[in-house]
Amino acid sequence: MTSQPLLSIRDLTIRFPTERGFATAVNHLDLDLTAGQVLGLVGESGCGKSLTSLAILRLVPAPGDIASGRIHFEGQDLLTLSESQMRDLRGSRIAMIPQDPLTSLNRSEEHTSEL
Repeated sequence: MTSQPLLSIRDLTIRFPTERGFATAVNHLDLDLTAGQVLGLVGESGCGKSLTSLAILRLVPAPGDIASGRIHFEGQDLLTLSESQMRDLRGSRIAMIPQDPLTSLNRSEEHTSEL
């Protein structure tokens, strides 16, 4: 029995406008992640790891855009949800740990020296 993917990405392309046209940062990415599975995105700096995560959260920084693709999470097409619906999902059902989590997580000053 095959389980449905928790997260399914098809044909994801993220691009940024330049003076000479568009620069493609992520090009036709396909990815499936089932519940309980762990996935690490590994690659050189600038290869699109963070942009892929930001696209899942629909937080690609302007002037970038998702030029093509589908992103389904728990059966919902994230690219068709309203901004209000996305806000409800972010942080409660889906989140991103940045590349340097120690600089972004809340921690008290007394524990900072232990890190």
